[in-house]
Amino acid sequence: MKIGIMGSGHMGSAIIEGLSNKYPVENLYVYNHRLSDHVKELQNKIQFNLSDQLETFVNYNLDVIFVVTPVLVTKKILNQLNELNSKSIIISAVQGITSDQIKQILPNNSNAITIPNIPVAINQGTIALANSKNYNNPQDEKIINNLLNSLGNVISVDEQNFGIVGTVGGCGPAFVDLFMDALADAQVQNGLDRKTAYKVAASMVSGAGQLAFQKEISPADLKDQVTSPGGSTIKGVVELDHNNFRSTINKAVNAANGTLNN
Repeated sequence: MKIGIMGSGHMGSAIIEGLSNKYPVENLYVYNHRLSDHVKELQNKIQFNLSDQLETFVNYNLDVIFVVTPVLVTKKILNQLNELNSKSIIISAVQGITSDQIKQILPNNSNAITIPNIPVAINQGTIALANSKNYNNPQDEKIINNLLNSLGNVISVDEQNFGIVGTVGGCGPAFVDLFMDALADAQVQNGLDRKTAYKVAASMVSGAGQLAFQKEISPADLKDQVTSPGGSTIKGVVELDHNNFRSTINKAVNAANGTLNN
């Protein structure tokens, strides 16, 4: 299967890296409107096919194309794909472009709308997939699901909920990074070396997240499982609550989502 990626910014690069971990690099084709030092370094590292000519990219007769271009130029670029093979599947990771808008521009091609996050680079992404069904046949849907599942956890949502899912999926890692940094500082304060402290924090967060996701148990119930009466964990939880930890997280998400009420 030939896979194309249009755009090699932060998210495009993350998708390229994740795909290169699962698929032969000779089957990865990247288009970028200019060959920047960043994309050249990435190509040198991974050895995918690279072009700054859209016509050349289209002529590769690609099975799937990930669109990860800036939102302001995406429609213009899609309108230039009029020679695209009708069997090519479009997977858009561009916020602000709907599945129906893509269908209007490329009516003969199946398309899906997604919002991934940076951990797709190590195939541990959180990937929102729109429930809209602009697929030409069930096989195209299967191909889309298989590709996205190779990059991480796929969560189906309605398009109207993409904003909040994208906020938590996209901004959340930075919030968690701050949390891990604080956990590491506390460990260093208590005598642990910095490198080990970071490993402990990252491993704990990863394990707790995977447990919640795979077991489908609410975080509240998981918390209750480790807060023994009079124990150290419940004392720490109460201290977090005294300092408005949950309220602060809520405000951070709403601020990032543009819905914070003053």
